[in-house]
Amino acid sequence: MSEHKDRALPRRFRNGLAGLAEGWKRERSLRTQLMLSAVAVLVLLAARASFPWLLSVVALLAIALAAELMNGAIEALLDRIHPSHDSEIGAAKDMSSAAVLVVNLAAGALFFAALAVTLG
Repeated sequence: MSEHKDRALPRRFRNGLAGLAEGWKRERSLRTQLMLSAVAVLVLLAARASFPWLLSVVALLAIALAAELMNGAIEALLDRIHPSHDSEIGAAKDMSSAAVLVVNLAAGALFFAALAVTLG
């Protein structure tokens, strides 16, 4: 078994934070998405959205951010393993990017639904 398996919770937490920091440094799209997510939450707070709407939007935004991190990790790994162009690797990267797009579209739709219901 790998020496990295079954580490103590504080160590795994630090690894997660290191991954967030790496994503922040490497992925412009993650930085943009985090900023837009913060704006969306602030807009809903200013509009006084109900707690269930706010919680739903925040949860879906968190899933979208997780998808963005996974997409970045997949792309970094594939670029490391096979740095030259390959159509199959390109297709895998495109599909990973499409997953992020789908979650972001859903998050946007939920945000606008929450705003419409809140503003009536």
